[in-house]
Amino acid sequence: MIVEHDPRRQGAPHPGSYDRQAYPGRGSAMRRFLGGSPAGVFLRLLFLSILAGAFMAMLGLTPARLFWHVYDSVRALVDLGLATVQDFGGWILAGAVVVVPLWLVARLFAVSK
Repeated sequence: MIVEHDPRRQGAPHPGSYDRQAYPGRGSAMRRFLGGSPAGVFLRLLFLSILAGAFMAMLGLTPARLFWHVYDSVRALVDLGLATVQDFGGWILAGAVVVVPLWLVARLFAVSK
């Protein structure tokens, strides 16, 4: 038996544990979720928010104007999709007016044989 790999020996790490020096990027669940320390992430987000706000101000965009632009775009896409569904439904009805009676006549002739 190889002693170096024997989990029963004194001082062996628990199978579910890990060595913090061997894996420095693995910390608490909060740090893993945020991608770093909460203070560092907050400062990065604050800096990026200032840059994005300054850029939007240069373009004359406000959060409300941006929201309504997105809202209008989504609404136009939905209206276009509904118009397409309405056209498609009209095609189905127009085709059914021809196909269903022909199918019914064909079935009646098939039964009479």
